[in-house]
Amino acid sequence: MPGLSAVVFVPDDTAKTGYSRPMMLQSIMGTPLLSWLASSLSAGGVGRFFLVCHERFLSACRACFPADTELMCARSEDTPDQLHVFLSTADEQEEDIIVVTGPAVITPFASDEEEFDAPPVPSGVTSVSKQALMEALDDRFIFTDFLKDRGVPYTDRDGVYAVSSMQQLAEWKPVLGREVLYRLAQNGVTIWDLDNTYIEPTVVVGAGTEILPGTILRGTTSIADGCRIGPNAYLENVRVGTGSTVNASQAYDAVIGSDTTVGPFAYLRPGTQVGSGCRVGDFVEVKNSVIGDGTKISHLTYVGDSDVGRNVNFGCGTVTVNYDRVTKSRTIIGDDAFIGCNTNLIAPVQVGANAYIAAGSTITSDVPDAALAIARARQSNKKDWSIRHKLKSQE
Repeated sequence: MPGLSAVVFVPDDTAKTGYSRPMMLQSIMGTPLLSWLASSLSAGGVGRFFLVCHERFLSACRACFPADTELMCARSEDTPDQLHVFLSTADEQEEDIIVVTGPAVITPFASDEEEFDAPPVPSGVTSVSKQALMEALDDRFIFTDFLKDRGVPYTDRDGVYAVSSMQQLAEWKPVLGREVLYRLAQNGVTIWDLDNTYIEPTVVVGAGTEILPGTILRGTTSIADGCRIGPNAYLENVRVGTGSTVNASQAYDAVIGSDTTVGPFAYLRPGTQVGSGCRVGDFVEVKNSVIGDGTKISHLTYVGDSDVGRNVNFGCGTVTVNYDRVTKSRTIIGDDAFIGCNTNLIAPVQVGANAYIAAGSTITSDVPDAALAIARARQSNKKDWSIRHKLKSQE
């Protein structure tokens, strides 16, 4: 079953509002209104979308739809023909099509009926007969007039509300944000503080996971079961494996394995893949690197453009020196290597499996498997130097 079908028009109302983007692309907690709307429709069973928008907003609009839905984007000159194809390929048992023609929000937390003293307000979301719409496409017609005559508008009594200003958009922020948290709580997620947790509707969180205060989850972030996220964690487009912890850290476009601990105060930059059973500790930054299972990077370390094996131990103050102002080069570290404190690995360089790097070394050449590399000046002690120095300063 492909799911219900919806036709979504994104009107270019920038001339009327004076904004640089249409109202449907204005954000609630950093997420466009269109994304909230598409997520609500998807949660209600819509699996197919037909999008009509101005070409200059097409890329931003496409990004608002869930990745697991079917999306057809119309070219303005071929919209009727493409819409006909879209409707004709809908499920045979599907009788009605949902049509969105303006900014709106959908929420199950509608007001009680006794609060309505006036007729319900149309929301810009309408249900219309698929057959009638297909027949009308064969003739020249005005779409809004057709919906007015033949469609059944959703109203606030259906949990569908029109949005006509930025002020209204701001007023919906706490309602929509809380709705996402309620939905996660119903699925077994523990949220410590509903007033200090911000999760976008596109985020997936598994049962048994705890979300601590100050946490912000955005984009395509996916948290598996039994994790602990926060306090004060920011994850954007991050996949976290089962049983992992992310404490007071930031991560972007990264992957974190199962039973791994990140933070506090760690920074995972785009392209980072941390394996399972790992430790990425305080003041550690990892960028565009693959970290093998069981590896420990406990504190004060930078790992950039590196391929790190399993069960590697990084001492405090290690730096992979990956950039010479012209080229970014990679560091390769084999399984079970031990990197001593205050080590500089000058890329491109390779450290073999089971190799040891002595603390304080600056490594510029490859280190063979199981070797000990020492790259530091020999220590010399000047006997009684401080006494002579003090006497000289008193003269």
